[in-house]
Amino acid sequence: MNLKFAQRVQGIEISGIRKIFESAGKDSINLGLGQPDFDTPQHIKDAAIKAIAEGKTGYTNNTGISELRSAICNKFKKENGLSYNPDQLIVTAGASEALHIVMQALVDEGDRVLCPDPGFVSYAALATLAGGCPVSMPLTHDFHINVEKAKGLMDNAKIMVLNSPSNPTGAVENKESIQALVEYADDAGVTVVSDEVYEHFIYGKQHWSAARFGENVITINATSKTYAMTGWRLGYLAAPEEIGSQCVKVHQYCQACATSISQYAALAAYEGDQSPVKIMHDEYRVRRDLICKGLAELGFVFPVPEGAFYAFVPMKPELTRKIIEQGIVIVPGTAFGVNAPEYTRFSYATSRENLHKALGRIQKAMSD
Repeated sequence: MNLKFAQRVQGIEISGIRKIFESAGKDSINLGLGQPDFDTPQHIKDAAIKAIAEGKTGYTNNTGISELRSAICNKFKKENGLSYNPDQLIVTAGASEALHIVMQALVDEGDRVLCPDPGFVSYAALATLAGGCPVSMPLTHDFHINVEKAKGLMDNAKIMVLNSPSNPTGAVENKESIQALVEYADDAGVTVVSDEVYEHFIYGKQHWSAARFGENVITINATSKTYAMTGWRLGYLAAPEEIGSQCVKVHQYCQACATSISQYAALAAYEGDQSPVKIMHDEYRVRRDLICKGLAELGFVFPVPEGAFYAFVPMKPELTRKIIEQGIVIVPGTAFGVNAPEYTRFSYATSRENLHKALGRIQKAMSD
């Protein structure tokens, strides 16, 4: 067949993360996918089972059940110092859908979208799918946003994406940088999209929500990482109502509503016992120290991640290939932009036993 595909689809590639993950062998150690190896807490699973038993399996309001949106507003007030009302929230099929509908609602053909580089794989791809032009926003040597260079890129930009804590680098931006970026963006007429899905996994620093510093911010978050609910596909965005009213149009036609059962599970997550979050946080910190110490002993020099559960390590592509051949799933830096071709991302969202085994295999790859 003589098929003709849309240019916006031909202009992007399959995610480098998924490509590596789906080609992994049965005995591979997975340090590639950003997925908690913890099970979803039992009280959350029980709430989903209860919702099924009670027949809560139909469509919900486009923007999500009112109880969940109210619970998320309470979370924002308590944890982030933000005052949203339920009408400013849209519950989505994961943070990925939230990012997608924001790009579709705000980006016109040729609009410039500033994306951290290296940064999460979806940002530039979703900007391209919306017809926009992703622009690399360079980082400092220790992976923080270079504020002055970012300011210089804002003229005629439509969106600036912030991600703190960062995937893939683990960097956590400080209050001063986030405030300066939001305020400058506001003056330049740029909307800030703040992806905060790793906010609960920070080690020794503090999380600052960008929306504390301006009304030009769309906050995106999810239950995926915080509550080990990646497969439940439950995220949300919070924004001024004039933005939300446009985003919901895209959401309405591509998704209708997030899965009803997942919404009731998320309600239990936000209103229930929060101790599992601390348990995961503390374990990730131990794992971070384990893998960083092991890699340092092998001769690698890199900033110790301040948050999330990734280490971004300088590494020649040839060595990355050898490590993958040893049965370790890792992701080359090229998956995250153009500014890190000789880096590799290691996820430590796996057991200590697996991390020890992986370090042994890395040492073997280096000696071959």
